[in-house]
Amino acid sequence: MDINYELYRVFYHVATTLSFSEASKQLFISQSAVSQSIKVLEKKLDQPLFIRSTKKVQLTPEGEILLRHVEPAMNLIRKGESQLLEAHSLGGGQLRIGASDTICRYYLVPYLKRFHQEFPGVHIKVTNHTSIDCAKALENGEVDFIVVNFPNSALTGDLETRTIYEFHDVFIANPDAFPLMDQKLTFAQLLKQPIMMLDRRSTTSEFLHHIFQKNQLDLVPEIELSSNDLLIDLARIGLGIAFVPDYCLPKRCRDLFVLELAQSLPARQLMVVSSPYAPVSQAAKQFMDML
Repeated sequence: MDINYELYRVFYHVATTLSFSEASKQLFISQSAVSQSIKVLEKKLDQPLFIRSTKKVQLTPEGEILLRHVEPAMNLIRKGESQLLEAHSLGGGQLRIGASDTICRYYLVPYLKRFHQEFPGVHIKVTNHTSIDCAKALENGEVDFIVVNFPNSALTGDLETRTIYEFHDVFIANPDAFPLMDQKLTFAQLLKQPIMMLDRRSTTSEFLHHIFQKNQLDLVPEIELSSNDLLIDLARIGLGIAFVPDYCLPKRCRDLFVLELAQSLPARQLMVVSSPYAPVSQAAKQFMDML
């Protein structure tokens, strides 16, 4: 089907803003021209793409399907344009990274500082997602690469991966609230305690639930949150036993101790992941090499 690229470009801006007037501003064309382009595209595809009303614009199910395919294409085009303008130079351009809050704060910050000092002309954009959602951002072309926890159920297909760091997860607690420092706890004994952990959308949650299932135990956490920092804070005040990566533990904290386990937990890794099908900028290559 021969459809002009401009029609898809107009569709993308309307679909992402859900506003014909906002799309016209972004495209520097009249609102009537935007409306006409959408009508032409709908006619060519023989599908309604938007539900129009006086108050708001919504995507139809057909429009949502089309957006899922058009958005990655638009991101790739923009990325290609940006790389051409960079002319393979680190004097400008953009570095787009996807990573979780925890990985950004406790692992990436020193590297971001060093990169910015060496290449101040490169604009750094960090997109915060869970490690699972980062994989989707990479697939959609929203980022150049991602730094994520592994194992990760969302990492599928032919992806280029590099292990950059190995870590262990630990259970931490307040010694006054949980006098367990001289004990080695089994997983079954841990279940009798109030466990606090990241929510089900995280690789950390996937990992711990898998460990307990392998031991034929059903883990039901007392508290599930989206922040390791908050889990540490709640453990410090004695609200429960938190499960967190060891690299984000506060140093010399008298309010917390690491529980000893009768069964050791396997190590996990931090990985740099990129797509073999998307061009990688010089800035992205340089940063990945730093890691």
